[in-house]
Amino acid sequence: MSEKAGGYRDLLVWQKGIVFAKEVYRLTRSFPADEKYGLVSQMRRAAVSVPSNIAEGQARRSTKEFIQFISIAEGSVAELDTQLVLAYEFGFCDRETATPIAGILEESRKILNALRRKLEEKT
Repeated sequence: MSEKAGGYRDLLVWQKGIVFAKEVYRLTRSFPADEKYGLVSQMRRAAVSVPSNIAEGQARRSTKEFIQFISIAEGSVAELDTQLVLAYEFGFCDRETATPIAGILEESRKILNALRRKLEEKT
């Protein structure tokens, strides 16, 4: 499978996942302390889940498994998008801070969708 030739680190969507995971960690540092085990934990786990699932799926031996892990990553992107909206609505961050992360999430969602469709064509 050609997607495996360079490895997951060469995938743009994995690279973007690393960027927004770092941004989510940076963002959640300023959240209220009582959210440490709530929204902070949820957002960080979802953010880390995206590049992690891309890496694990790409390392699998079959296209079908890769597609499954891409789907999990897509779910984590949707989860994180929802959590970012909640963080904004709860007043934990402002629009100026949330917008760039939301943009990376949307771009990642589109890339994941395209990658999944391309892989599905091979099955």
